[in-house]
Amino acid sequence: MSTMEKEIDRIYGDAVASGLLPGVAFIAGDRDGNIIYSKTFGKSTLREGTDSPFTPDTICGIASMTKLTTAVAVMKCVEDGTLDLDQNIRGMIPGFGEPGILRGVEADGSLRIEPESTPVSLRMLLTNTSGQEYEFMDPRLIQWRASRGQTSMEGPTVHEKCSVPLTATPGTQFRYGHGYDWAGRVVEVATGKSLDEFMRERIWTPLGIENDAGFFPRANEGMKARLAEWATLDSERKPPATYLPGFDIIGGATECMGGGGLYASPKAYYTFLSAVFRRDPRLLNASSYDELFRPQLDERCEDSMNEYFYSSVQNAEFLALSIPQSVRKTHALCGMKLKEPQEGRFGRGTMSWAGAPSNQWYMDHETGVCGVSVCQIWPAMIPHRLLSGKWFWLISQWS
Repeated sequence: MSTMEKEIDRIYGDAVASGLLPGVAFIAGDRDGNIIYSKTFGKSTLREGTDSPFTPDTICGIASMTKLTTAVAVMKCVEDGTLDLDQNIRGMIPGFGEPGILRGVEADGSLRIEPESTPVSLRMLLTNTSGQEYEFMDPRLIQWRASRGQTSMEGPTVHEKCSVPLTATPGTQFRYGHGYDWAGRVVEVATGKSLDEFMRERIWTPLGIENDAGFFPRANEGMKARLAEWATLDSERKPPATYLPGFDIIGGATECMGGGGLYASPKAYYTFLSAVFRRDPRLLNASSYDELFRPQLDERCEDSMNEYFYSSVQNAEFLALSIPQSVRKTHALCGMKLKEPQEGRFGRGTMSWAGAPSNQWYMDHETGVCGVSVCQIWPAMIPHRLLSGKWFWLISQWS
């Protein structure tokens, strides 16, 4: 065992032993498809009276790592000629921006909301420049929900969960929000299939992972039997983690949430990630991969993204993944792209995104390594912050 493998084992073995993590899986590989590290730690549930190990086949909610799969689904439709990245999709998803745009707060504390009809493209949805923002990113949106007797992301459908006022004019600023959920809905309208059906047919089955990925795992007996159960930290967000009964990360959704609703095993997600990293022709053609990976933001939106990522401690940890502010970032159609290298940590052009339960994928094309980590713990990204993504950086040194 190499020194690096021993260090990874020590860091995450200690995290599980201390109760910071209930269970976790790590898989990494190279550009030739070889697995260079694969290990699981801990349990898939902390429910009393159970002893179920966390394995590469454990089914987990992958949260915002869903976004990469949705981006590939969109590009499949672009290849098919059913969608165009720059077409105005407002007519396909009438709920998008329906409440208008939030322009400010009046003297009496009420919100000033005005009509907004700027065309919105799939490119904007996939680069978080559509003007949509998650409620937890802007308390004014929580106020807007409350004024209507609603809670954040209430309701079972994409329309009900994601129809909130815009917080920026489409195409002008970076805002982290529901863009991929709406993009998934566009795929459904264009194809006449649910996002689950489309991905199963065009992504999962070609890769042989159709029994290990899906939006509704409890409807699949094979996946249901392998579902991890959620854990949580204490009221001060400190270990030890304990069993969290009844938690539903998709909030009762009955429709496919393309921004965060997918479930998959670590092994299945790695299989997908590695295929994308290696530009597997079973998924996309060469020009589609070029488009998927290339920087998409103009200077104004890129400036906005870098400002937004460090506008709060939460954003720096949750969105920037504790990567130094000095490293310039941009956005591709599938995630964050780092424009500069950092010696000993990552190469130029490394791409990454995370999922709220302390999940993360990355692709470092310069060093030729990709990897994924999967966990099931709440609140969002707390263990990831405390561990500072150490696994990511250690694996990136394998080249």
